[in-house]
Amino acid sequence: MTDSRYQIDVSVITRYLAEQSQPDENRFAFAYTVTIHNNGELPAKLVSRHWIITDGDGHVQEVRGAGVVGQQPLIAPGASHTYTSGTVMATRVGSMQGSYQMVAEDGKQFDAIIAPFRLAMPGALH
Repeated sequence: MTDSRYQIDVSVITRYLAEQSQPDENRFAFAYTVTIHNNGELPAKLVSRHWIITDGDGHVQEVRGAGVVGQQPLIAPGASHTYTSGTVMATRVGSMQGSYQMVAEDGKQFDAIIAPFRLAMPGALH
């Protein structure tokens, strides 16, 4: 959808959490900080999320739920909402992607796409 009223852009910064990881036990923890920017013309509320988490072995986990980190933010045009969350995988490298289900002030429901991003332990990629 390219309707300028409903334009949400999502950017993600990731980091490996060595202090919460146990590589000898195939436990690799990652944090991700997401910024959701409303480039549309109407306020939009983030009502739910859908994540697809794929580890380095190709195992897929889907996560669905209300809001993000216990919130359902209403994001005004030109404004952003930023939060940090995390995930644990059994491999040193993986990826995440998904979508946020949004509702604009006029009642229109639409998805904000979260492009795939990589999670990697330092030194895991050359």
